[in-house]
This record gives sequence, C-alpha cells and structure tokens, in this order.
Amino acid sequence: MRERLALRVIQVGVILAVLAVSPRHVFDLDRFLVPKELVLHGTALLAALFAWPAIRRVGVSRSDKLLAIYLGLGLISTLFATNRWLGWRAFAVSVSSVLLLLVSRGLRESGLGRAVLKAVAIGVVLAAVTSLLQAYGMQTDFFALNRAPGGTLGNRNFVAHVAAFGMPIVIFISLSARRFALASTGVLLVSAVLVLTRSRAAWLAAAFMLVVYFFAILVSPMLRKDSRVWRRAVAIALFAVVGGGLALLLPNALHWRSDNPYLESVKGVANYEKGSGHGRLIQYRNSLMMALRHPLFGVGPGNWPVEYPRHVRAGDRSLDPSDPGMTFNPWPSSDWFAFVSERGIAATIVLALFFLRVALAAFGKLRSERDAAEGAALLALLAAALVAGAFDAVLLLALPSIFVWLAVGALWPEFRTGESSAIVALIIVVAAIGVVRSGSQLAAMEIFATHEDRASLTSAAHLDPGNYMVQMRLARRGKRQERCEHALAARKLFPLAEAAREVSRGCK
Repeated sequence: MRERLALRVIQVGVILAVLAVSPRHVFDLDRFLVPKELVLHGTALLAALFAWPAIRRVGVSRSDKLLAIYLGLGLISTLFATNRWLGWRAFAVSVSSVLLLLVSRGLRESGLGRAVLKAVAIGVVLAAVTSLLQAYGMQTDFFALNRAPGGTLGNRNFVAHVAAFGMPIVIFISLSARRFALASTGVLLVSAVLVLTRSRAAWLAAAFMLVVYFFAILVSPMLRKDSRVWRRAVAIALFAVVGGGLALLLPNALHWRSDNPYLESVKGVANYEKGSGHGRLIQYRNSLMMALRHPLFGVGPGNWPVEYPRHVRAGDRSLDPSDPGMTFNPWPSSDWFAFVSERGIAATIVLALFFLRVALAAFGKLRSERDAAEGAALLALLAAALVAGAFDAVLLLALPSIFVWLAVGALWPEFRTGESSAIVALIIVVAAIGVVRSGSQLAAMEIFATHEDRASLTSAAHLDPGNYMVQMRLARRGKRQERCEHALAARKLFPLAEAAREVSRGCK
C-alpha cells in the first residue's frame, strides 16, 4: 500500500509539474520555474516517505556512490558560493532529482516501474498538448507570449527538449501497449511539437535519439528478431511523420520573422560561425575559463550569472546591455558548461562517470530476453537528454529533471552493495528544505506582484532574502538607513550588477 501511494504521488506530481505556473508576469521565467521546483521537492519528499521500505530494500549501488560524491562536492561548492541563495536553490534541485531516482528504482523492484514510465509519458504528452494549444491560438496568463509555443513550460526550447528526451519513453510505452493507436497518438503530438518549436538543440537531440534507438534494436538479438517490434516501429514512425507533417501544413497562430522559418532553422542547425551558434561558442569558452580559474568547486551551483560578467569583456552577447553587470539568462546554454563552471571539474567528471555506468548497463541489457526493450529506451533517453543538455539547460531545470531521473530509475536496476538509510535520510531532509525554500520564494513573488507598500515588501524580503527584485525595490524607497540595508543585500547577491552598485553607493 505504501508503494502504491508513492506511485500516486509521482503520478499527480508529474501532472502538477507540467501545469504549475504563477500568473505573475513580472517574474518572467521564475513564474514558471519556481512552482515546478516546489512540485519537484514536494513530490520527491512525499514519494520517498511512502517508498522508504522499497528504497531500503534496493540499497545503495556503486553508481549511487558516484551520485553521493557529486552531491557532496555540490554542497561544498554551495557553501563557498557568492550567492548562497542561488546556490541552495540549484543544489536542492539536484538533491530532489537524485531522490526521485532512488524512489523510482525502488518502485521498479516492487513491480511498478512500468507505471512510473506511463506517468512520465503522460507528462511528456501533456506538456506537448499545452504547447500545441498555444501554437494554435489559445491565450491565457499561464503561457508566455514572447517565447511561444512554450505552453505551461514558458519557453519553446524547454518544451522542445522535453519532447526530444521524452519521445523514447512514449515510444517504449507504445511498443508494448494494448491500445497501440491511442498510445501512438502521443508520438504524433510530441512530433508536432518538435517541429513547431524550431529548437535546433531539440532537433539534434531527437535525431541522435532515433539513431541510438534504431542501433539498439539492431544490436539486441531479441528485438531484432521480433517481427511485432518492427511492425510497431514502422507504425510509430508513420505517426511521427504525420505529426510533423500536420505541424507544417496546418495554419497556426505563431508569428515568425522569416518567410520560411522551419527551413531556415534546418539550415542553421550546425551553424556556429554567426548568430546564436557563434554566441554559444564564445559563452562556452568564457565559461570554461571560469572553470579553470575555479577548478576545485567552481563558482557555486546557480552562480554562473553572478560570476560570468567578471570573466568577460563588455559587449559579450550573454550580457544584458539594458542591465549592465547582469546576464540575459540565469544559466549558460549548456548543462555541462554549467556543471563544470559552477560545481567544478571533479564534480562534472563524477557525474559523467555516473551516466557512463548507466549507459553501459543499458547496453548490457540489450542481450537480455526480458529487459532488451528497456535497455534500448534507456540508451535513447540518455542520448537525447545529454545531447540537448550539451546545447541548452535541461538537467538544470526542475521539470526535465523530474522526467529524466524518474525514467532512468524505472528503466535501470542495479545490484545493492550497501545500506542506504543514512544517505537517503539526509537527502530527504534537503528535499524538505527545498519545499520550504520554494514555497517561500513563491509567497514572496506573490507579495511583490500584488503589493506596493513597504511593510508588505519587507515581509517578502524576509520570506525570500535571495530575491534580487524585492531587495532592489526596497533599496529605492524609504529612508536612507532602510534603503541601505536592502541595497547592500542586493549588491551581495549580484556584486557586479551596476544597478546594485549604484543604489548602494555611500552605504556602509
């Protein structure tokens, strides 16, 4: 019964994570990110408490020890970060993601792995549906108008990444579904979103995923000789083609600047000589230089936007010219450059070794009569998630982390090598802290967006001392002594921000 309750928590959590959005437009991306982080922490915490016996039965594996080292290095990095509020926020996302992996693996050993994968597949399709609703004209405060069609994820690139690494899970469910046509409709919808979003990183990830999936089927004796797998694979491919074709043919409400936007995106997939591709190369080089200057523990989880302006020249495309000393985005355009610059070289190597062990285990499963299909899906999932993460933020964010870590745990069993109670208990404590932290952030955002008086804003600052916008608004109002307290707090959060330096000038 406890494990069934853990499964229900995951099923509800996946849906809530897709739909959770704050309508407060003043916070731009955070109105999408913070609610989903709250759902991530809450789902991980409740599911782990219910699944505690299953987690203990599975125990800690050698790969889990790599994750423990990675989290330990991340904790040290957080303690040395300039902006510890951002550090704890990013660190908590990693911790809750690992906790979901442990829960999912425990549920798999209890025979509920496929149910977890179905929940992930439903979440992926639901994210695609919200994107399609926006693409075809639906308007609501829960969508972002300037990054359409992002749906309830708030950014077309985010939903495209989910479509790319979520596709292997939808395909896996379709290959063995009793209601094949219904399950494969999900492939059609996800394929349509991949086309409509025009995300080059997602297109690369999807292409790489398909190659890996096809290779895995060929390598596996069981899958290669199974005529039912091939029949269904061909039918799934047709569903995908139909979905992509309908996306191109049906008129939509998207307003691209180009006359032929999709062809233009195809031509620009590998273009790194100009445009955003060239900007990425410059950003990667500068982020790598940050890592070399802070090789042990990096600049701190989530602290890339705090430190990046220190290591670049004026005019860098990652900087916001309208807000000197600040970056456009709160992360670099790559998971891996974020990991190496924020958490250090050692932590990044440890995480890479973990994914390598998972990939090798998945490859070994291809020769298993029972687990070959799982091995193929796991290899394809890793391929898509890691390729997309090489060119954009994926595992840095809450929603992709929920999907990826749940799916990995449900597809990847590993033999127990030790007791897990102490480690998991510590991780659960951090997830609980994450719930409180994200809830406080959300409450502070609500106050900031709906109140103008200083007393309310001061309450928001107490709820979320790491909210730069709240501190800056308070730093510009009231008596000098009151203003200085918040001006100094804002400058401590982002020491290189010209606006924070200006309002704190003369304060001690």
